[in-house]
Formats: sequence, structure tokens, C-alpha cells
Amino acid sequence: MQGLLLSALLALAPLAYAANPHVLLSTNQGDVEIELFADKAPKTVENFLRYVKKGHYNGTVFHRVIPGFVAQGGGYGVDMREKPTDKPIQNEANNGLSNSVGTLSMARTNDPHSASAQFYINLRNNVMLDHRDQSPRGWGYAVFGKVVKGMAVVEKMAAQPTGYVNGMPDVPLQPIIVKTATQLP
Repeated sequence: MQGLLLSALLALAPLAYAANPHVLLSTNQGDVEIELFADKAPKTVENFLRYVKKGHYNGTVFHRVIPGFVAQGGGYGVDMREKPTDKPIQNEANNGLSNSVGTLSMARTNDPHSASAQFYINLRNNVMLDHRDQSPRGWGYAVFGKVVKGMAVVEKMAAQPTGYVNGMPDVPLQPIIVKTATQLP
């Protein structure tokens, strides 16, 4: 009986220890490791990993950095031209996660269901960006991951001088480049 129980537990052990996927953003400022919350935001994580796997984020910049708020990237190349994206995904902001320091969320337009490739890292607790209700203003922004290593790199990004570039405000004057984005084994 004990042998059978032990065998069953050992067989289930890999499931019990199955970790959330992790992605490494190698930037010209240093490395940032992100844990993705596939259980809380499955469509968003699937979407993000699809962009990672096809190399979309390689060579993109953090194009909007506001100290004490967010560092946003994933949509523009070093030339500040917007990269083509797949169709938008359903907003999963009502997943119970909060836009707290170090979490990643999907950027979007005023349409709650317009997120595609752009994401941001919260530089403070931005509860005003959380899901409140189903109205366009209350939908919030879907949290789908968090920085688990390299928050000092993110803080270094946030300290970079910014200005207007191609008519866009809050652009780092020295590009913060994602050299590669890779899913970790």
C-alpha cells in the first residue's frame, strides 16, 4: 500500500512542481527575468510567448518610460517605427492580479480589448490601472507576469533621461534596447 502511494506521489510530482513559464529579456542595460502567470492570464501569456518565439521583441525599445509610473516596450524598433502585430486579444484584467511594483501588464488603447504586443512594467503600485468593472474606463490593464530577477535593471531604465522623439513624449534619449527575448527552459 505504501509503495503504491509513493509511486502515485512520484508520478504526480512533476505536475506539483510545474513552474510558470519564464522569459529572459536581455537588454543593453542588463538582464530581466520575468515569470508569466499562465494560470491567471492564459490567453495573454500565450500571446506574449508567441511574440517571444517568433522574435518580435528582439531589437525593440522601451519607448515610453515615466519614472514612478511605468516602463513600456514591445512595439517599436530602434528606428522608432511601430512593428506590425497580430490581431488584438481579449483583455484578462479581471483575473484578480494587481498592477503592483514589478508586475507586467499589457498596454492597450482606449478599447479595452486592443492589446497586442506592447507591455509595460509597473514602477510603482498602480492600482488605478486594475480592473474595476466592465465599462471601457473600468476594464483595466491585464497583469500577466512579474519581474523575478533584474528589478535593479528596470530601475536603471527608469532613471534614464527622456524627451520627445518623433513627436512621442517620455522616450529615453539613449535607446533602451531589448537585444533578445527568450523563453527559459
